[in-house]
Amino acid sequence: MTSAVEANCDGLVGPTHSYVGLSPGNLASQKNAGEVSNPRGAALEGLGKMRKLADWGVPQFALPPHERPNLSLLKALGFSGSDGTVLERAWKEAPALASAACSASPMWAANAATVTPSADAADGRVHFTPANLLTNLHRSLEGPQTTRSLRRLFADESRFAVHDPLPAQPHFADEGAANHVRLCAEHGAPGVNMFVWGREAWEHWDGRYPARQTREAFEAVERRHGAARAIFPRQGKAAINGGAFHNDVVCVGTRECLFFHESAFEDRNAMIASVRRAADGLFEPAFVEISEADLPMADLVASYLFNSQLLVIPGEDRLVLLAPAETRDNPRAHAVAESLAASNGPIGRVDYVDVRQSMRNGGGPACLRLRVVLTEGELAAANPAQRFDAALHDRLADWVERRYRDRLVPGDLADPLRLTEVREALDELTVILDLGSDFYPFQRGA
Repeated sequence: MTSAVEANCDGLVGPTHSYVGLSPGNLASQKNAGEVSNPRGAALEGLGKMRKLADWGVPQFALPPHERPNLSLLKALGFSGSDGTVLERAWKEAPALASAACSASPMWAANAATVTPSADAADGRVHFTPANLLTNLHRSLEGPQTTRSLRRLFADESRFAVHDPLPAQPHFADEGAANHVRLCAEHGAPGVNMFVWGREAWEHWDGRYPARQTREAFEAVERRHGAARAIFPRQGKAAINGGAFHNDVVCVGTRECLFFHESAFEDRNAMIASVRRAADGLFEPAFVEISEADLPMADLVASYLFNSQLLVIPGEDRLVLLAPAETRDNPRAHAVAESLAASNGPIGRVDYVDVRQSMRNGGGPACLRLRVVLTEGELAAANPAQRFDAALHDRLADWVERRYRDRLVPGDLADPLRLTEVREALDELTVILDLGSDFYPFQRGA
């Protein structure tokens, strides 16, 4: 077995972080639409979470925000003139389209891609398939730039394979690692890859909210990556209709432990049997299930208990659950969380982190990071300028303090001066993270 660690690649919150309610099925996003946001506070919260984990000894990388507004979308839809004119016209004539073009949604890096570590891949490389995210317009814009971003961070093609997104077609709707769980004995050991899907491509879906992930998309990812020991459990329909738009709202797993709500899977018994078969001879899975009686769906979605990070922390015998402050503030969720350590099971400690700005758009600690299992050689081969430590934290925090606004309402995004603000900020960021002078579309004259 090769020694390996699970690194977190966290999305930096972008300067246009706002609440415009773009995601049907994401109850927090809908509830807070139109409210005042704090991009500076949001970015500093994310950096604080990264610093906390880095101080614990968890490898961290920073993923840059995408260029927003996305003027290429608006120009493709017929808005013409200077960049400032395009933005002003779009907000005046089609504010819903303008809102989508300004969304800072790439901050939720759990949707950036699906990852297969080298221990599970047929060719011994780490494989990435960036998600096409085509269910929502604002997220469907992300794939090309996410691909570029991952290829800058993991540039060594002898060690990494960053594929293009799947075809942008409803049959292959792909939401990335938010619906993928990997279980194993140790991070460097062979594992079981759970690809959790919401609907089949040819299925008639009549649920209250969209089922965003198709089985066919994940089957394609499994073939591309040569992902070993793949299983395909179905996400619970009741969970989707209750506001769990991704599986990571109702389930999280690390190493041998699968921590999930009873509504997470359409057939929990079949899921458990599939995991046991795939893990046979490798490790003994540990299932930690929370009942609806202990945590009703309304409290689950409000608290985001399962949208926590389940972590291996150096020096600790059992796993650590890093939950949002909302879990601590919800009495039923807090009672469940605190009972985990007392049970003497695989989870030994619960800690809490404040990412309220992200949570108000429906993204907890787990949404803000992409998990990537890396050997020592693979870790060393990643872009060192994006490796997060105290020095990078301080440099990025200073950048945020200087470049981000602390108050933003959706109407502010119509101001052409925002274009200059954002582009100057991102231009500086490419130097900080050594991304090159052609990383963003505006730098390439696109």
